[in-house]
Amino acid sequence: MDVYGVVGNPINHSKSPKIHLLFGQQVNHDIYYQRISATDENFVGTIERFFTEGGKGLNITVPFKEKAFQLADSLSNNAQSCGSVNTLTFSEDGRIHGESTDGIGLSKDLENNQVSLENAEVLILGAGGATRGIVPTLFASSVGSIILCNRTMAKAELLQEEFLPYGEITCLASEQLSGRFDLIINATSASLSGEIPDMPDTIIPGSVCYDLAYTYGETPFQRWAKQNNSAKSLQGWGMLVEQAAESFYIWRGVRPKTEEIIQRLQAELEN
Repeated sequence: MDVYGVVGNPINHSKSPKIHLLFGQQVNHDIYYQRISATDENFVGTIERFFTEGGKGLNITVPFKEKAFQLADSLSNNAQSCGSVNTLTFSEDGRIHGESTDGIGLSKDLENNQVSLENAEVLILGAGGATRGIVPTLFASSVGSIILCNRTMAKAELLQEEFLPYGEITCLASEQLSGRFDLIINATSASLSGEIPDMPDTIIPGSVCYDLAYTYGETPFQRWAKQNNSAKSLQGWGMLVEQAAESFYIWRGVRPKTEEIIQRLQAELEN
C-alpha cells in the first residue's frame, strides 16, 4: 500500500485524508493518507524521514509551503512562478519534486460555479502565501487585471513587483477601493478568527466573492458578502477538493471525478 500525507501546523482539522481516501475508493487505488504535524525546526527532518521510510507523496499546508519550495530538488513551472509548493513527490532516483496545485484548484472551482475569469477585474485581499499561490494561475486564465489590497502596503508592493511580468497588477489601500470588481478573493486569515477583512462594503454589490478559507456553514466573509448583495458568495471547499484531485493525478496518474466528492462533503457539512 502506497503511503501519502499532509504536513502542516495545526493539522488536526485537515480534511485531506478523507478526500484522498474517497479518491482512492473511487478509482480502486489502495492508498493510506495521514496527517503529519511539524514545526519550523523539524520540518525538513520530517519530510526526509517520511520519504526515507517509503512514503510516496506529501501535501504541504500552512505554514510550510515556502519551506517546501526551498526543500524541493526540482520544481514545476507553476511552482517556480508561485514561489511556494503544496505537493511533493518522491521519485525513484531519490529526488523530491515540488508542484503547486492551489491555483489550479481555485480556477477549476470557479469554473464549476460558472464564474468566468476571462478579462475579469480581480481584487485579492491579502498578500501572503495564499495570494502567491493563485496569482500565476489567474493570469494564465486570462484575467484582465489584479489589484492587491493588504494592511501592510510594502508586502503587497513586493508581490506586485514580482508578478508584474505576468500582467496588469497594482496595489491599493482599503480606503482607495471603489467601484465594482468581477471577482473579490479573500486570501486573508480573517475568517479563521471570525472576522472580515478591512474593506468598504460599497464594492460588494454585483461582485462574485470567494473566501479561500472553508468552514462548516458560511464563513464570516461569505455572510458579509451576501448581506451586501454579492452576485455569488463562495468558500474554499471546492478549491480544496480540486487542488487535492490535481495532487492525486500527479501521484497516481488518474484524475478522480470531483463533483460527487464535493457534493458528499457539502452534504455532510449541512448535516
